[in-house]
Amino acid sequence: MSADGTEETSRLELARVYAELLARAGETQVEVRLDATRRACELLGDIHRAAPVITVTGTNGKTSTGRMIEAIISAHDLRVGLFTSPHLHSVTERVRVDAAPVAVEDFVRIHDEIRPYLEIVDAELADEGRNRLTFFEVLTVLAFAVFADAPVDVVVTEVGMGGEWDSTNVADAEVCVFTRIGLDHQKFLGDTLGEIAATKAGILNRSIADTPAPHPVAVIGAQDEEAMEVLDAEVSRRGVTALVEDRGFRLLERKPAVDGQLIAVQGVRDVYSDLFLPLHGAHQAHNAAVALVAAEAFLSDEDKPLSAETVAEGLGHVRSPGRAELVRTGPAVLVDGAHNPDAAGVLAETLAEAFDFDYTVLVLAMLADKDVHGVLEELHRSADVFVVSEVMADRALSAEKLAEAACEWVDEDSVIETPDLNAALMKAIDLANDSGSARPGIVVTGSLYTVAEARLLLGREGAE
Repeated sequence: MSADGTEETSRLELARVYAELLARAGETQVEVRLDATRRACELLGDIHRAAPVITVTGTNGKTSTGRMIEAIISAHDLRVGLFTSPHLHSVTERVRVDAAPVAVEDFVRIHDEIRPYLEIVDAELADEGRNRLTFFEVLTVLAFAVFADAPVDVVVTEVGMGGEWDSTNVADAEVCVFTRIGLDHQKFLGDTLGEIAATKAGILNRSIADTPAPHPVAVIGAQDEEAMEVLDAEVSRRGVTALVEDRGFRLLERKPAVDGQLIAVQGVRDVYSDLFLPLHGAHQAHNAAVALVAAEAFLSDEDKPLSAETVAEGLGHVRSPGRAELVRTGPAVLVDGAHNPDAAGVLAETLAEAFDFDYTVLVLAMLADKDVHGVLEELHRSADVFVVSEVMADRALSAEKLAEAACEWVDEDSVIETPDLNAALMKAIDLANDSGSARPGIVVTGSLYTVAEARLLLGREGAE
C-alpha cells in the first residue's frame, strides 16, 4: 500500500475509534466516582501502577505546567508520558510519549486491545444500575495503557476536573502539583475558592492498596488567600510535605525577551538563572517555577541531580499551543484559550506586557455555561473593537447573546456581530488592515474550542 493509502487508512481507523469514544457520555456528563476507572485499570494488569506519577490540578495553567514538567524531566533522559485535556485538533494530542502525540497506529491498536476489558466494566456497571464508563474515564484508561505499553519512566497527568473524584486520581501520585485555583465548573466543584480547593486537594488521597507513593510531595503555586488556607489545612491533615511558592521556592526574576522571557527561579535545592522560556506572560513564568520544583521533587532521589543546564534545555523547547500563541503575522493574530475571568485577566496582562499592538481587534466566541460577564470585565479595556461570533460546539453561546453582553461593557459601535468564526476572522483582518495603525493585532479568545477552530481556519492545525 502507498504511503498515502496507509495514511488514509490510519485516519479512518482513528475516526472509528474517536466515534466510539464520543458515543459515551461526554466530558460535561461527569460521574463522581473512581471505582469504575480503577476496575478497568486493575483488569488490565494495574496499568495505573506501571510507572510513577506526577499529577497536576488547578484551574488555569495545568496544561502548560504539565508540558514544562514533561520537558524538564525528558531533558533529564527519562521517558515521559503526558496526559492532558482538552485537545485542539486530534484526540491523540492528549496522550503524549517522548514529547509528541502518540502515534495514531498505537492509539488505535491499544484502544482495540483494551476494548474487551472496557466492555466487562460496562456490563458490571449496568448490572448495578449505573452508567457505563464515560468518554473521559475511557480516555484515562487508554492513556495509562499507552504509557504501560511504551513503556515510560514517569507519567504526568492533568486532572480533567477537580481532583478527588477525577478519573486520573486512580493513580497515587508521588508529586501532586497545584496551579492557580479560580472559579470554574462551579456546578460540580462548589461556588467558593475554598470548596474548589478542597475538591482539588483530593489528589493527595491514597487509594491504592500498598501504594507505591504513600508519602507524596505537594508543590503549590501562588494562590488567593481563601484557596491557600484550605490547601494548608488539607496538607496538614494528611501530614504531607508541601513546597509552596513564596515560602519554599520563588520566581526571582523575569525579563521580556524576543519570543519569550528570561527567568530566574529559587528552587528547593538550587538557584536556576538565565532560563529562556519561549512563552509570554508572568503566569507562564510562575508556571515554570512550579514545574521546575515539581521536577526537583520527583528527581530528589535520583543519582543524577537536576542541573541548570538540564532545566534550560527542557524549558527552551516548551510549546503550549493555544496559550498566548502567535499564529500569524501581517496582521498579527494571537490565540488564547481564556474561558474564565482569571484566565482572561492573565491574557489582558500578557497583552499589555508582551505585545505592543497599537490597535487591537478582539475576536470573542464562548460557551454558554461560562462566566461571560466576568471574562468581558477583564478584557473590555484590552480592545479597540470586539468582533463577536459563535464557535462550533454543542454548548456554544449564540453570537447574538454574546453581542448583547459585550454592549454592556463597551460602546455598541465597538461591537460587531458575525455568524461564524470564519466570518469573524475575515472581518477582524479587514479591520486591522484598514486601521491605519503601525502595529495592529488580532486576539482570538473565549474558549479552547474557539482557538482550535481559529487555528484550523488559519492553517495551523498541528498542535506541536
